[in-house]
Amino acid sequence: MTVIRLREGELFLHSPVALDPELQRELDALGTVRFAVAPNRMHHLFIGDYSEAYPKAELFAAPGLETKRKDVGWHAVLGDEAPPAWAGQLEQLFFRGYPLANEVVFFHPPSRSLLLTDLAFNIGPDSPPATRFAFRLLRAYERFGPSLLERILIRDRSAGRASLQGILAWDFDRVIVAHGQVLAEGGRDALRAGYAWLL
Repeated sequence: MTVIRLREGELFLHSPVALDPELQRELDALGTVRFAVAPNRMHHLFIGDYSEAYPKAELFAAPGLETKRKDVGWHAVLGDEAPPAWAGQLEQLFFRGYPLANEVVFFHPPSRSLLLTDLAFNIGPDSPPATRFAFRLLRAYERFGPSLLERILIRDRSAGRASLQGILAWDFDRVIVAHGQVLAEGGRDALRAGYAWLL
């Protein structure tokens, strides 16, 4: 999970993880949990916990997730345009052509940070043995970028290419991934290199 404190001290939670008392105390010390985002169709398992713990929080779904998780009281479905709640503070883009994920990518201009979930990975030797083994098979171990699965599962390459070009138009340097280590710098060039096959 990535937490961003917005201008008014409200917290934006990206890809929420399991909520336990310790994490809840840490979040409460940072600000008021106001928005929780399930950024793709696979990163949604714990979002209901935040609705219960923070009844005033608004929950946002990646496209298609609102029908997959009808048990969640979604506030809205994400798209290319940032809602008024965080417009001007975060930018976003719906990555098209990868229907299994339907990922919405976020960019935080003040920190020049890109937030990705399953479009790129950065798995290294500090990961558990099973993870290292799996990412070796997927040709994504110890190298930043997509895995072999993205080459297979991006069905509409034209749409994927257009989405990637939209992401690369942002002025980001750091890339925060859901799987692996944060890429602290050089992220834009690294993402372009990882997706050279799509460009």
